[in-house]
Amino acid sequence: MPALRRLLALPRALRHGASVGAGLPPEEALVLDAPAPGLRDVLAAAGGGDLRPAAELLADTRLGARWELRSEYAAGLASFALHHPGRLDAWLREDPDDPDALLVRADLCVHRARALLAADRAGHAARERSEAAAALLRDGVPVLRAAAGAAPSDPVPWRVAVDHAAGLRAPREVFDAYWEQAVARAPHHYGCHAAALRYLCGAGREAPGEAFDFAERAAEDALPGSLLNSLPLTAAVEHLVVAGRKPDAAVTPSRIDAAIDRAAELSAHYGPGDPEAAGFRNELALLLAVRERWEESLEQFRAVGVHVRSRPWAHLGDPLREFAGFRTGVRTQAASRVPFFGAPPSPSARHGGTGGDARPGARGRPGARKRPGPRKRSGAREAGQWQPYVLALCAAPPAEVARAAPASGAALRLAPAGDGRLTWVEAAGGPAAGGSRRGRVGPPGEDPLTAAAESFTAGEGWPVLVLHRDGDRAGVALVRGGGQQACHRWDPASRIPDFAEASRTARALASAFGVEDARPLTAVLRSNGFPAARRQEEALAALGLPPPPQEYGRTARTLEDVPGAHLLRERPAPAGPGGAAAAGGGRAPARPTHPAGARSAGARPPSARWWAPRAAAALVLLAAAGHAWWEWGRGGPGVLRPLLLTGAALYLSGRPAGALLGARTRLAAARTAPPEAAPPGDAGADGAGTGGPDGVPGARAGDGARGPAEHDAP
Repeated sequence: MPALRRLLALPRALRHGASVGAGLPPEEALVLDAPAPGLRDVLAAAGGGDLRPAAELLADTRLGARWELRSEYAAGLASFALHHPGRLDAWLREDPDDPDALLVRADLCVHRARALLAADRAGHAARERSEAAAALLRDGVPVLRAAAGAAPSDPVPWRVAVDHAAGLRAPREVFDAYWEQAVARAPHHYGCHAAALRYLCGAGREAPGEAFDFAERAAEDALPGSLLNSLPLTAAVEHLVVAGRKPDAAVTPSRIDAAIDRAAELSAHYGPGDPEAAGFRNELALLLAVRERWEESLEQFRAVGVHVRSRPWAHLGDPLREFAGFRTGVRTQAASRVPFFGAPPSPSARHGGTGGDARPGARGRPGARKRPGPRKRSGAREAGQWQPYVLALCAAPPAEVARAAPASGAALRLAPAGDGRLTWVEAAGGPAAGGSRRGRVGPPGEDPLTAAAESFTAGEGWPVLVLHRDGDRAGVALVRGGGQQACHRWDPASRIPDFAEASRTARALASAFGVEDARPLTAVLRSNGFPAARRQEEALAALGLPPPPQEYGRTARTLEDVPGAHLLRERPAPAGPGGAAAAGGGRAPARPTHPAGARSAGARPPSARWWAPRAAAALVLLAAAGHAWWEWGRGGPGVLRPLLLTGAALYLSGRPAGALLGARTRLAAARTAPPEAAPPGDAGADGAGTGGPDGVPGARAGDGARGPAEHDAP
């Protein structure tokens, strides 16, 4: 029976999967452990050798007694120093008595020990690494004492001390002494409470109820909207995920559900994509999935946006892969629960959707939290959005790209590059804006140019290099044969990739563009990500490719003024005399109208990726329907089940059948459609130098059946 229920849920999941997943950012946009918004510029400056912003930032938090931000910034700087050795050494050695430098040095000792213990959990020389971690923590005791003495009113050194005790598994009396000093300076400091919970979870494996009791007491004493309300959820994650236990007499299912509900109420105090809430929202999305509350879990994944945290996903495997895998599974489960002929609610109408906070009075009410910190930079994108400057370089001449591009269904602007042997491509809006795959509009937030490249490279032999640039970050992605094969991102605030990872990416890129020696590119991929735009240009040079136009990264219309640039779009269906085309003075409408059940004559038929899932689902349902009718004929259950299965099978079988009829209609239209002649001298600014009937330099008249494109004058 469970197998039958899963089989019956398959058509619903296929039908509603895309709409249920609306508002979820694409996987390539996910960012792991991104630094706090106020810390990003500081880390970028530190990566370039300027250490003054880091010193000034911590000094401001100390003088302003902003202890929560001070704890977060100190941890971020320590993590940066761990992954970028030597970058902060000059500042940390310049003034031995500087309380800010001492605090970062003390936290760095804890971060180094955690890194060794993480490798210990992975099974790499466990005993040696554990001893090395303990030695690092013992060496950090003098620095920790100096940091606490340099700023007597600062609770953050005592937060580091509690973490230090957790790493050493110090006796309870040592922890109690540190904890007393911490709460005496800041009774409701979230960082200190989180560190204490880590100690109790590690020291009380045999009595997990103690950690839960501590977390619940702290949450009960907290104000609405305080991060302390997420501590019971963290304790539940420690019990279920880290320790791998099931609910028991001490940690009952009702306590776990109460922790989840409290965290869900806390999430309502933050806007979608708020990085401050990303930590507990990642945990909340996972535990809701564990408790099989699929719709609520999907809303939390949507509220997380692009901000993935290592915890809790690192305890399950690779954090980004686990996050994406769980999100896909939750999306499928949520879609399978929508009635087949029903409509799922829109994301903007549900709590936490990226379309905005739908709760009445959520913004501006007294209970709503607003994150203190530096003013947002001019031009910075809102939290959760993914709108980088995107440009693609195709290893094919413009005429060949123009013949393949209409398969994407997107409006694209092309410009020659590399003496006409290569082609720059950018998304120019149009029918498929927002992302299209195989002529189908994709989910909102999907990068339209990457989706278009995946569409028009299917069946082509040449690769496409997609460039992303977003403020102080940049990246490249290799698209070939209808899919993304490799990608890399330069981020000054992220760790440098290891040699094996960078070498694999470099070899894939070099092989695609005919470069024999991938070692120079490997060095570029492993270099510091500041400035990221320069690293991106160095990667292009290592591949023997031209640099991007000067306007790239400044405006969305990078290619508009490039010589030879022209706009391509899907050709509309032929219009009769006095029709839409004639009414527009020879210009085709932006979204052409087609005969009933037919697409435009120039559109490509559905690809194998369109046929395969529909045909497979139809065959499965036909087999299930046949088996159900056979059981009914032998006196089995009622006739309702075989009727439902037969109806679903006929519905899914009708889609490929309709596509076959549409293909015949398109073929007949392509044979009978008259060629379109552009008026003399009406090439427009984008069409300067066009020579073929389709407005493409060098295009042949016989190429129209492949998916012709017409010139669009501005």
